[in-house]
Amino acid sequence: MPDDMTETDRFAKERERMVEFQIRTRGIRDARVLAAMRKVPRHLFVPKGFEHAAYEDRPLPIGEEQTISQPYIVAVMTENLELRPESRVLEIGAGSGYQAAILAELAGSVISIERIENLADRARKNLARAGITTVRIVVCDGTEGYPPGAPYDAIIVTAASPAVPQPLIDQLAEGGRLVAPIGPRDCQDLVKLVKRDGRVETTSLGGVCFVPLIGEFGWKGDDL
Repeated sequence: MPDDMTETDRFAKERERMVEFQIRTRGIRDARVLAAMRKVPRHLFVPKGFEHAAYEDRPLPIGEEQTISQPYIVAVMTENLELRPESRVLEIGAGSGYQAAILAELAGSVISIERIENLADRARKNLARAGITTVRIVVCDGTEGYPPGAPYDAIIVTAASPAVPQPLIDQLAEGGRLVAPIGPRDCQDLVKLVKRDGRVETTSLGGVCFVPLIGEFGWKGDDL
């Protein structure tokens, strides 16, 4: 790498490599998703000291026993939401704000729920540093969804639950898509639900390992 390369140039090149070798070559084809992941500066959404690892193919710790998902999983989940510029999206689990930033590049409205106040504050700051102003972060129990914004064209759950919380299904619009990791604590099945005529069709997207979704309709404190 040339000595005169700026940090901005370096991160841009790392993002391009991330998209090319971790995401596009592994089957992600949605041009809008690829463009969003090329654009959003992931290094602004990891804790200080982890910037050097921001574009590696792995999750990273963000504090509060939570993680930022590996880029490939972010891309898989995002592509399966089938977002359009007018889509209304609900995210459960804001974390560092990175997934919400990607969603904001693709959808018209993004509400992101985070149960941990400290993480919510950091996510807001990270999004502001990245110049993203169209995400609303709300602190509450994500397993209950967010009725004031319903119905949603797409819902993404970035933590694992034994089953899809019923309130999220109820808040999904007709024809809407929901992507979530479902199953036991250690590893789960990433599923895609599509709501048709009030019923849901479920497709498996493969095995994943996420932190637990804690709340009234997820894992409870006694289960952990």
